[in-house]
Amino acid sequence: MPTEATPADGTATVPAARPSLGERRRTALRLDIAREAVRLFTSQGVTGTTGEQIAQAVGISARTLWRHFPTKESCVLPLLTAGLDAATEQLRHWPPDTPLLDFLTRSWAQGTLPHPDPAVLDLIRMTPGEPALRAVWLQAHDDALPVFGALLARRSGRSPDDLRVKVHAATVNGALRAAAEEFAQRFAAAPDAAADELAVCLHTALRAASEGVPY
Repeated sequence: MPTEATPADGTATVPAARPSLGERRRTALRLDIAREAVRLFTSQGVTGTTGEQIAQAVGISARTLWRHFPTKESCVLPLLTAGLDAATEQLRHWPPDTPLLDFLTRSWAQGTLPHPDPAVLDLIRMTPGEPALRAVWLQAHDDALPVFGALLARRSGRSPDDLRVKVHAATVNGALRAAAEEFAQRFAAAPDAAADELAVCLHTALRAASEGVPY
């Protein structure tokens, strides 16, 4: 059974609750909807795609689709949050007294980064020209911000409302977003780009974040 990472104060780990069968089915359905939405957005444009078409492609009713997502653009949110969820899960295993960049670099060298998802990269590349999709992308990162803040607060012994914690969480969050956007654009013509190229973008972004503002 997966466990929470041991906190910096050395207290015992707490078993992570396994999602129920219903929750796992809901998550799988939402990912299916997200992938079909990206496929249709890529092939016929966001404007040319309707929620009903997305529902039909998944094999569900439009009513079911709208129970899960308020707009057709928001259907892609599960794909965008998947990478952030993976990042936060990795940070839960960040050992005490180890600099963030050192920990992540060692982890990536051991192959912990998943292979880049072409659907996610297609989606990120669409966001600059599609304001509604851009809003969903930014919302995904905004939703992740308090999660990063809580992790950093727990590690530092400060409150999540501490201004320094908020700034550090926003810095990590922004670095991850910038790295994902850079990778998606740089390898637009290389759909087989591997995780090591993604690791380079992430390492560069996080190193820049660790430098503060040296201007």
